[in-house]
Amino acid sequence: MDKEFIKSPLNYTGGKYKILDQIIPLFPEGIDTFVDLFAGGFNVGINVTAKKVIYNDIVDYLIDLFYKFRENDIEATLRHIKNRIKEFALSKTNEEGYKKLRDYYNKHRHPLDLYVLICYSFNYQIRFNNSHEYNNSFGRNRSSFNPRLEKRLAKFIKRLKKKKVEFKNQDFVNFDINALNKEDFVYCDPPYLISTGSYNDGKRGFKGWREKEERELLDLLNEFNNKNIKFALSNVLKHKGKTNNILSNWSKNYNVIDINKDYKNCNYQAKNNKECVTKEVLITNYEVKRSVLPGEQLKMSI
Repeated sequence: MDKEFIKSPLNYTGGKYKILDQIIPLFPEGIDTFVDLFAGGFNVGINVTAKKVIYNDIVDYLIDLFYKFRENDIEATLRHIKNRIKEFALSKTNEEGYKKLRDYYNKHRHPLDLYVLICYSFNYQIRFNNSHEYNNSFGRNRSSFNPRLEKRLAKFIKRLKKKKVEFKNQDFVNFDINALNKEDFVYCDPPYLISTGSYNDGKRGFKGWREKEERELLDLLNEFNNKNIKFALSNVLKHKGKTNNILSNWSKNYNVIDINKDYKNCNYQAKNNKECVTKEVLITNYEVKRSVLPGEQLKMSI
């Protein structure tokens, strides 16, 4: 693996870039196929060493975008982005140009146009309505395709082209467990049951996340374990006064590793600090020597 962790060009909700130095050293060595089952912005899968990586996500528009990133020359991708910016006179203040591009994308669905939209959207976020139309608002005076983003995008595409990546657009319940063996590894970063966000409310044209989905995923991970396929699950056991009892009870059969993450956006009006506590964890079905601290490297004991 390249020594440097690189960041996804997408500001995807729940992205794991900031804790890669904690979770990736906890992964097994010698992975044949790495399955990023809820790949999203692909911060994890793009940085993992494996003979093959499977990018799976339910949002097919993301798959189309990453596929285009890989298949296009970097120069052609950047040229397309800059031509669209010029064509629609996009800037931090031109909301009308942004809306015209949004309408154009919803009509023609060119994958790279989605990326341009994201670059000028509020908080660089991705949002669709129930008709699968992109509907995020304009990021006035904040969002733009700037030199920093251009550099990040170019680095990401270079890494993507170097890796053997297979793209899949499947609901996790339909994933073919029989296609994997004990040399493969599955990483799951699903929507979190006890946190609320546009990505799991079921109102964005894609499947929501409730107790039913939570139990189905945990049952699937039990199946992986029964077949001696290693897995790791990112999740939270506690968040703003809530406890995920389903996950907490299930995790007693596996290894729970605390992850150090500072949730600076916790509600400042909380009555006491306990309401702001978030217990983020990595749950594995294999042993590790100890929790890893940021910046450390950890040898596995499986």
